[in-house]
Parts: sequence; structure tokens; C-alpha cells
Amino acid sequence: MKRRFYFLVWIYCWFLIMFAVQKPLFMLYHWNLYGDEPLSQWLAVIWHGRGLDASMAAYITALPALLTAVTVYLRGAWWKPVFRAYFVLIAAVISAITLSDAVLYSFWGFRIDATPLFYLASPADAVASIPVWQTVVILLLIVAYAALLVWPLWRWSGRVAQWEKPRRPHLSFAVLLLLTTSLFIPIRGGFTVSTMNVGKAYFSERMELNHAAINPVFSLMSSLSKSEDFSTQYRFFEPAEADALFAPLRGGGSSVFPADSAQWVEPGANVVLVVLESFSGAAMESLGGLSGVMPNLEQIASEGILFTHCYANSFRTDRGLTSILSGYPAQPTASIMKYPAKSQSLPAISKSLRNEGYDTQFIYGGDADFTNMRSYFISMGMNRIVCDSDFPLSQRLSKWGVPDHVTFDELYRLIAEQPADKPFMKMFLTLSSHEPFDVPMHRLEDKYLNSVAYTDSCLGAFVSRLKQLPVWKNTLLVFVADHAFRYPYNVQNHDIDYHHIPLVWAGGAVRSPRVVDDYMSQIDLAATLLAQLHIPYDDFTFSKNLADPTRERFAYYTFPDGFGYVDRDGAAVYDCAAQSVLVEQNDSNALRLKRGKAYLQKLYDDLASR
Repeated sequence: MKRRFYFLVWIYCWFLIMFAVQKPLFMLYHWNLYGDEPLSQWLAVIWHGRGLDASMAAYITALPALLTAVTVYLRGAWWKPVFRAYFVLIAAVISAITLSDAVLYSFWGFRIDATPLFYLASPADAVASIPVWQTVVILLLIVAYAALLVWPLWRWSGRVAQWEKPRRPHLSFAVLLLLTTSLFIPIRGGFTVSTMNVGKAYFSERMELNHAAINPVFSLMSSLSKSEDFSTQYRFFEPAEADALFAPLRGGGSSVFPADSAQWVEPGANVVLVVLESFSGAAMESLGGLSGVMPNLEQIASEGILFTHCYANSFRTDRGLTSILSGYPAQPTASIMKYPAKSQSLPAISKSLRNEGYDTQFIYGGDADFTNMRSYFISMGMNRIVCDSDFPLSQRLSKWGVPDHVTFDELYRLIAEQPADKPFMKMFLTLSSHEPFDVPMHRLEDKYLNSVAYTDSCLGAFVSRLKQLPVWKNTLLVFVADHAFRYPYNVQNHDIDYHHIPLVWAGGAVRSPRVVDDYMSQIDLAATLLAQLHIPYDDFTFSKNLADPTRERFAYYTFPDGFGYVDRDGAAVYDCAAQSVLVEQNDSNALRLKRGKAYLQKLYDDLASR
């Protein structure tokens, strides 16, 4: 009996200790973020993360505890390989999650959730942001850490065959079963009303310290548990109250082009939608950012329409694409592109234009099967898809695929060869300004800014050539980022400025240059564009027509388990996991906070219904 009891205690304590040790190691790895913190804060991270660690250790110990109880009646040497196989599997999984989390945090700024799993269908693309040598080192560290985790467990499992039948087996079984059941207490997080969740590790006003306290295995497990059951997530209000708060924020429209709306673009224009990878407002001077990084886009904006307060709805390309094309807000715990059965029911600019007789096409120099992109774009009405496999192998020069100067040339060729008797829409996703920023130009010292400057030079050359074609006169060019980038490097995922992105309309179809200062998100592009083309946009529930003066002007964005609501007069940024307001600007009556919550609740109502 005692041997069995000690065996389970050792398992639980071992994982608890290792989870605690992971925290300072995580902070050491990210020394640039935590190096200036006093020892008290390092200890506070361990202390406040103990609940998640205890819960995860209990989850892991539960199955061995149940099997140990069974050994009271069913003994044999074959139990040893059973326990060892379980511990090897658990050690491998924990090691992979822990090391992947530490590396991904440098790029994404949040602890690991279900997001990386969306990219495993294309493993090469999933690790394209990481240098090859670093990938090899990470794999070796995963193996080494897994071996360290499993070593004492392997030894303890070897003693299972020595367990004897207890003198009072029924009592021993009952005690061990009770011990197994007691693991539910740390799993649940105690006896309080609230159950264990990631937010229980939050303790500091500095978000990086809260992140360090989170157990990455628990974070991933929690995210996976929430990624499917959309109808029960983010229940802030009773349905009637949520409907009332959402009503003035609702998009769509009852008419094609409201009589009092401004006409910015010639109806019937061709559309070239260029989605700029990771372009941030912090790198565009006219948006308050750095000068000299995007001179070509700056010049194009001065000749067209510049939207000064456009915000990305999310932090990943797949979520940004659905926000842009379908006018559908990004979700903090999921990506609708991952669910073809749901995404195929979305509206889309390309669907609406195709119904009006437009020829539609998607161009991308990378893998079109990445994150279910191909299925999404096909269901969104794209007649043709051009991707990396359509280019010679010699032109696939970067980790992500074909560099932007080559794909911009291909975009130009496709437009030049387009039949003159049929309107067209071409959507082009750039890729060179994605990590690791390996571009064939070296103008700026910072690798990210240099990659943006490179793509800017490509789009400048493209526009200059396009102006020489007859099609220029009746073409609308739309330049918009899929998401921003963490520049300056100290910005956090929830920061308002982090989501600020360029949106520029240009081309011969623009009636006159103008600056639009209204607050908006990527999702508002769909209704605004379709309205300008005099095409119905009633089915775009979340997309607002900015040229319609009767619509509310606000920007909405999400980050992992949180949202931001911003308008001209104030803002509210909320962390749903911690149930805390991260940013409050002129929102003392919490109207923006309530609207943001209602908006998120209605989004998940819609997501669940699809």
C-alpha cells in the first residue's frame, strides 16, 4: 500500500516541481523582457502560477493513479511497460509544448494556444519563420528535456513489478480510489465557484509577467477545450441585452447605396486587392509612424484615399484574410478558416463580385493549402488560384515561397492579359515581409523594416507600370495589411497601436484624393467597397459602410482571449481570461466595454450557428 501511495506522490510532486522550474527558465530565455525584473517578481511568477501547475500535475497523475488502484487486484510484470509508455508519451508532449511555446512567444507575444495546430497541415510553412539551425536546436532540446522528464519516472516504474498484494486489498483499493478522486480538487482549482482557468495566474499590471506565470500545457489544453463549443463561450449578457447593445453596431444595410452616402469611386470599377503581409502603421509616416520606410505607398496614398484609423482585427494572416474578404471579425479562440463547413457559409467581396459578372482570382507566392486557404478561397467564389506551384522552382527563392518582386510581376501580367470586355477582381497576398524577412534588398538595418521597404519598392514599381495600361482608368487598387507586426518591439498583443495598419485606395477609378479619419477595422472594407460599386452588402452582418453617415464609427479587434473597442472619443481593451480591463480611455460609464462584450458574444452566436 505504502509503495503505491509514495509512487503517486512522487509522480505528482515531480511534475509540480518541473512546471515550477520551467517558469524561471522561460524568463531566462526571454531575458530581454525579464532581465530588469527584481528577484521578488521572479518568485511572484512561480507563486502565482502554482495553481495552474498543480492542476496540470493532477491531470497527468490521474491515469497512473487509477491504474495503480487497479494493480491491487490485477498484478503482473506487464504493468511496468504500460506505465513507462505513458510517461514517455507525456514527457514527449510536455517537452514539445514547452519548447515550442518558448520559441513562439518571441514571435507572437502570447503563451501557446490552439493556433499552432492550425498550421500543422503544412509543417514546412509552420516553421518558416524560424531559421533551420534554430529548428534543429529546438528538436534536440525537446528530446533532451523529454529524457530529463522521463528519467526518474522510468526508474520508479521499474519498481511496479515488486508491488505485492496488500493484506487488506479492499481497503487499499478504496484508499487509492479516494486518492485518485481527490485529484479533482487541484484539477478544478479548489472549492470556489470559479474553476481553474488561465486568468488565475494573472497578478501584475505588466502583461509579460502574467504570461510567464501561465503553464503552457494548461494554456494549450484550455484553448483546445474552447475551440469547438462556440455557443457557450463569452456569455456576458442575457440574449436580449446583447441584442440591444449590438443593434447600433450592426453592419450590412437595407439598400445598395444610401442616398446620403459619399461616392468616392466610379461604380463598376475593376478591383485589385493587395494584402500586405505584416505592414504596420508604425512604419508609415502618414499614420504617425517612421519616415522613409514606405515612400511608395505614401506617394500612392497622397494621390488616392488614405484611411488614417484602420485597425487589424487580429494577429494572424488566416484571421486577417477572412476579416478583409468576408467582413467577418477574427475570433480570439479560433480561426473560422480552420472550419470549412462554417467558412463556406460566409459572404465575401469576391462572391458578390462574381455574382455581378466579375472574373475573380487569388494570387499568392506561397502554399495555397496553408491553413485551409485553398478551400476558403474556392468557397469564396475565386475562379482561379495562383500559388507557388505555378512558378518555376528557381523562383521559389525564400522560405515562404516566391518573393514579392516576382509575384508583383505576375500580377501585372495577369492584369495586362485580362480580357477588356469583362470586369475583374484580383486578390494578391504578399509574403516577403514575413519572418524571417529574407529579402533581396538591404536598405535598412532593421530586418523587419527592411522587408517592408522591399515590398514597398515592389508595389511602387507595380503601380508605375500599371498606370501605363488602359485598364488603369477603370481600376481600383486597395492596399491593406493582413495584420500588423510587433514594432516597436516593446508593444504588447493587446495594445491599440499594435493593431494600427495602412489602408489605401488608389487607381484611376478614385474620383479624387481624400483622407478618411473615421475609426474602422478591416471588416468594414467589404461593405464600404461594395457600396461604392453599388453592389448589395446586406449579408455582411459585421461590416459597416463608412460612406454611410448613419453608421457608428468604431474599430474592433481581438487577441488571444481578449478584445479591443476603439472610437474617436475613447477605448476599452479587455482580457477575458483575467476578467480585467487592460486599457480604459474615456470610458468611465463602461459603454465601450459593454459594446465590446456584446459584439464578441454576438460574434460567437453567429459562429455557432454556421
